[in-house]
Amino acid sequence: MFKMVNKHFPLLLAAALFSISALAQPAPAQGTDDMPTDYLPKEFHAGRRDALRQVMPENSVAVVFAFPTRTFSNDVEYLYHQNPDMYYFSGYKEPHSMLLIFKEPQTDSLGNNYNEILFVQKRNAQAEQWTGRRLGIEGAKERLGFKTVYNGADFKNLNIDFSKFTRIILDKFPADIANGSDVADLFDLIQQFKQKTRFPELGPPQARFDTRLYQKLTAQLREIKTPEELDLLRKAVEISCQGQNEVMKAVRPDMSELEIQGLHEYVHKKYGAEGVGYGSIIGAGENGCILHYMENTKTKVGNSMLLMDVGAEYHGYTADVTRTIPVDGKFSEEEKAIYQIVYDAQEAAFKTLKNGSKWADANKAALDVIAEGLQKLGIIKNKSEVNKYYPHGLGHHIGLDVHDRGTYNELKKDMVITIEPGIYIPEGSNCDKKYWSIAVRIEDDLLITETGYELLSHFAPRKIADIEKMIQQKSAVDDFKLPPLESDKKKGF
Repeated sequence: MFKMVNKHFPLLLAAALFSISALAQPAPAQGTDDMPTDYLPKEFHAGRRDALRQVMPENSVAVVFAFPTRTFSNDVEYLYHQNPDMYYFSGYKEPHSMLLIFKEPQTDSLGNNYNEILFVQKRNAQAEQWTGRRLGIEGAKERLGFKTVYNGADFKNLNIDFSKFTRIILDKFPADIANGSDVADLFDLIQQFKQKTRFPELGPPQARFDTRLYQKLTAQLREIKTPEELDLLRKAVEISCQGQNEVMKAVRPDMSELEIQGLHEYVHKKYGAEGVGYGSIIGAGENGCILHYMENTKTKVGNSMLLMDVGAEYHGYTADVTRTIPVDGKFSEEEKAIYQIVYDAQEAAFKTLKNGSKWADANKAALDVIAEGLQKLGIIKNKSEVNKYYPHGLGHHIGLDVHDRGTYNELKKDMVITIEPGIYIPEGSNCDKKYWSIAVRIEDDLLITETGYELLSHFAPRKIADIEKMIQQKSAVDDFKLPPLESDKKKGF
């Protein structure tokens, strides 16, 4: 999925009243047997806090708030998804929380030293029966390795002198936060923080809130992946590729876009992925020309090209893999011509990738190939028209966000990025009608190395001949058939 400025992708919908993400570290309570054993360890999160502390300016404090909960319908909430920065620096996945990271050690009224404080949800047996287990203070200490942990309600009366800090480093406050009945919810934590940082003699708090520095520092840290992160990303990418492969083998013209989406996401969950990193894009024919098409409501994909942009999220880390295939198993001459241009553009971009290369070099390499290819086919008259049919950027970082934090200038070793050129020719375009409704995007996930790159998503075929060969194979779900619904029978379906 290509990067789009100011675009927020929808969260996965909740099937029940759970507000605690499956990505959370298991709470120290009953019923947590048989949990995954490959979550990021507490040492990883502690190391990320130390790394942030090293690049923070003198006499500063970094403040990280949880993301708000969101209402799906009436009293049902969306499945909660934590602020990736909160998870990155703490491992805490519950809402209504706050993290303070101090550059220098602080001393409390009893003479105890600390350099970080985590504020968590209070344990509540009745609430946990409805919405899931909470770590609480002791759980956060035991499972996440924090020494100084308070309930959110304690923040109001805790004596922290924010006036002494030269820099208060934080992101923009989350928007549209509901003020619930809990006196220690996210709304109250933010309001209390604003009160504690209001010192008229020092000017407005905004003058000392450094959001730009927050974005810069977190981008510099998160764009370089640690070995632990790479393990999770590799798994997310391989799972996504297996989903692509299984759909290639199972796809039929009478399938719906939703059915194909379901096959992808079933494979993801079969391999242990908790969900998807963004709304799955399954665009058949003309729908593939809609760049962020997520309705997936076409009832029969027919003998068209099928664009599938789907990424599994595994323990918080998301892949982003796109394949475009001919549902009938064979590329037409027109489809093959467009596909080959996109493939060649991707290969040209690949050749520029290595430690120290520039994003701009990869962008130019892909753009030049697409412009030349479209001009040669007569689809555009001048190369300057290329953006009419290739309207998006070439790639982005992936990680805890599908469009992960990064500086987007120089590529560096251990970055994980996407390369995703595309061509989209909607019906009615000013070109030969034989190219109308052809949409092709090929997206792969790559690890930047010292001398080049590693193609993480090599598990799913990219070449025309290999895709056609995969489509001919038998799928594990070929024999999975459901009886018709009685309600549909009555309607004559």
